Amino acid sequence: MTPDLLIDSIVRQTTVLLAQLATSTGGRARLANTASQVFLDLIRELKEQGLNNKLIADMFGLTLRTYHNRVRRLAESSTFEGRSLWEAVLSFLQERGTARRGEVLRRFSRDDERMVRAVLSDLTDSGIVYRSGRGDLATYRVATETELDAMDDAPKNEGFSHLVVAVVSRFGPLTSSEIAEHVRLPQEKLEGVVRELVEGGRLQRQGSGNRATYSAERCFISFGEPAGWEAAVFDHFQAMVTAICLKLRTGELHASLSDAIGGSTYTFDLWEGHPMQQEVLALLAALRRQGRELRERVEAFNQDHERPTSAPELRVITYVGQGVIGAEKAEGEDGW
Repeated sequence: MTPDLLIDSIVRQTTVLLAQLATSTGGRARLANTASQVFLDLIRELKEQGLNNKLIADMFGLTLRTYHNRVRRLAESSTFEGRSLWEAVLSFLQERGTARRGEVLRRFSRDDERMVRAVLSDLTDSGIVYRSGRGDLATYRVATETELDAMDDAPKNEGFSHLVVAVVSRFGPLTSSEIAEHVRLPQEKLEGVVRELVEGGRLQRQGSGNRATYSAERCFISFGEPAGWEAAVFDHFQAMVTAICLKLRTGELHASLSDAIGGSTYTFDLWEGHPMQQEVLALLAALRRQGRELRERVEAFNQDHERPTSAPELRVITYVGQGVIGAEKAEGEDGW
C-alpha cells in the first residue's frame, strides 16, 4: 500500500468519527471552520517535520503564491493584520455594541465573504453573539457576562475541565497560549477553567505571567462519570495516534512480540451461543482490570520511591479499545 492510499483511508475513517461526534448528543456541532483549521494545523505539523513552504505547497498541489495567499487568508484577517478573523469580528461587534450583517461584511470586505458569514454563524451558534432578523438586515449583539453565565451549565463546565486536564496531562507542561492551541475556547472562558483547576489542585502552576506553565500529575476519569466523555474520547484517540507516530519514527515498519511500542488488533468471528462468546466479550473488562491494577501498583511504588536523578523519565501510554458489531447491522451497511 502506498502512503497516499493509506492517508486517504485514514482521512475517510476520521471523517466518519467527526460526523459521529458532531451528532453524538442530539445536536449539531459547528463545522464551519473545521476544514480551514485542519489545513493550518497540517501545515504546522509538516513544518515541525522540517519541510519548507515550497515542498508543502507541492504536496497540496498548489503554486507557492497560491499557497501563501491561502495561508494568509485563513491565518489572519486581511482587514486586521495579526488577528484571526474570528477574533477580529468578535472585537468589532464588542466595540460597536450592535451591528447589522451588512455592516460587518462591509467592514471586512477585504476578507472572504463566506468566511465572514461562517464566523458570524459560529459566534451565534456558540451563544457568544445574539442575532435578530434575517439576511443582511440581521442585527448582531455580543452577549453580556450575565447572559453567558446563564447559558452555562455544570456538566458542560465539567466537560471543559476534563478536556483541559487531559490536554495538559498528555502535552504539558504548557503555557496558557499553548493550552489554547489544543482547546479552542474563548480566551476568558479558558482562563476561568484553568484558574478553577489550579484552585482545585487538578492543575499545578509554575512561574507567573505569560511565561507561567501548567502541568497535571494525572488525568483520571472514573467509570460512570456523567461528564467528561469528550475528554475520554480525546484521550483514547490521542493515545492511539501517539503509539502509531512513535512506531513510524522508529523506522521499524514491522512488528514482533517483544515490541514495547506499537499496537495489535484482534478480530473474533462469533455467533450467538458460541462457546467462547462470553470469554471474548469479557476481554475488554479483563484488560481494563489488569491495567488499573498495574497502574495502582506503580503509583503506590512511586509514592515511596523517588526517581533516581540519573534515570531518564519514561511515560508509557497504553490504549485498549473494543467494539462489537452485532446482528442489528443492516445488510450491506459499511462499518468502522
